[in-house]
Amino acid sequence: MQKTILSCLLYLIVLHSTAQIQKTPEKKEGSGPWTQLILRGAILVNGTGAPPVGPVDIIIEQNRITGIKNVGYPGIAIKQSARPVLKAGGKEIDCSGMYILPGFIDMHGHIGGTAQGTPAEYVYKLWMAHGITTVRDPSCGNGLDWVLDQKQKSLDGKITAPRLLAYTAFGQGAKGGITTPEQAITWVRENAQKGADGIKFFGAAPAIMDAALRENKRLGLRSCMHHAQMDVARWNVLHSAEAGLTSMEHWYGLPEALLDKSTIQDYPLGYNYSNEQHRFEEAGKLWKQAARQGSEKWNSVMDKLLKLDFTLDPTFNIYEANRDLHKTRRLEWHDDYTLPSLWKFYEANRESHGSYWFNWGTEQEIQWKENYRIWMTFINEYKNRGGRVTAGSDNGFIYQTYGFGYIRELELLREAGFHPLEVIRSATLLGAQALGMEKDLGSIEVGKLADLVVIDANPLENLQYLYGTGAVYLNEANQVVRKGGVNYTIKDGIVYDAKKLLEDVKNLVDEAKKTSGPIKQPGIK
Repeated sequence: MQKTILSCLLYLIVLHSTAQIQKTPEKKEGSGPWTQLILRGAILVNGTGAPPVGPVDIIIEQNRITGIKNVGYPGIAIKQSARPVLKAGGKEIDCSGMYILPGFIDMHGHIGGTAQGTPAEYVYKLWMAHGITTVRDPSCGNGLDWVLDQKQKSLDGKITAPRLLAYTAFGQGAKGGITTPEQAITWVRENAQKGADGIKFFGAAPAIMDAALRENKRLGLRSCMHHAQMDVARWNVLHSAEAGLTSMEHWYGLPEALLDKSTIQDYPLGYNYSNEQHRFEEAGKLWKQAARQGSEKWNSVMDKLLKLDFTLDPTFNIYEANRDLHKTRRLEWHDDYTLPSLWKFYEANRESHGSYWFNWGTEQEIQWKENYRIWMTFINEYKNRGGRVTAGSDNGFIYQTYGFGYIRELELLREAGFHPLEVIRSATLLGAQALGMEKDLGSIEVGKLADLVVIDANPLENLQYLYGTGAVYLNEANQVVRKGGVNYTIKDGIVYDAKKLLEDVKNLVDEAKKTSGPIKQPGIK
């Protein structure tokens, strides 16, 4: 019986993964790379946790950073004789007063979906418009071959897209499912041979999970996991980490490892996991069932994960509607940048994943606010004790639109207690470490790839400046204006006008509205 259930679950994952969205067209945007590019007079936030410094000139040759030179002091004119000389055929950009950060890494980014009606161009341009230059695709919902094709085209500069990493859903492509450890090992080896960067797990029988994770680790690939509640009672995050899992997504599996007064979640007796309001409503009560901060169980679980150098990728933003549905539904960018088909997917529906607003209100939101408080306490303490916490979005669900939701994730890390410099480090260097790419990505240092974010406002003062729409600001003339929005996203030394990419997205949305009509609020005339 157990094998039959497991096979069905894996089959559903495989079935979901066969639907493919429209690939992005050939690149028309961006300029470069040049034999030499110099970014002049910027304020540098290098991603390591170091404070800002500037003015600096950053020298890029092809797609590598070859020099970072301090060229003066704030408030004093820069002596031109002290600046690096531009070589023939090179290009320079005046970044005076602008802030330059490493390109952002989204550790949990799905490349659209057929149910959402989101073409790859729409998703990629929203990511790039928000400074996201690297994305880990957990599950490869469009199929591994599809993602590998897009990954290579991005590396070759043929499409406007972040660099992509393909983490195949465990069992994807397995005929008849995986029901034995031997089958799991065979699948893991085949997945590696196909060129996948890693595996995304949801859960399976303990013997199968153990075999798959250990073989994946032996092969040198990385992994992530959403500990699905159908398996978490017997396989939580501690089991995964000890078997070789390198990062966990969301929070499922963590409070279950912290239970000290029971062995399973306190499910109501009328609960049905297939009813998504049941699933998410009761999930909002789970952290209160876990061991309290400072308890022996709390410290024991944290100590074990820290010792294993385990990565937590909380994706706070994707559940935020649970604690404030009205606000999240009316985020200001929905009207211009959320496709009508995506909006329809967000709305209450018993079949669409994450569209569980059957009867959601004050009582559910209060529970989720407390859930966040405890969850954030664990994440912040984990960071303070030396643990790696990264930034992932999981957008395209639950009213979180691509790109915008990632910046909201940065805000929520700040709410959890992270210093703004710690937030940027989680979004850059720590993400690169989690992916095993820190030699090339994650910080602005000589020798690394030229993946950069350029913005004409200080994001440390207000992370909302990183939204494509910027933030409302009252200027000295007593005028309400917009401030911020990424100016340039640089990937592999190619400079993209981030505001133009966002304009392209708006045009895609406007075109879609010609046939579907504008976004409408139910029951409101």
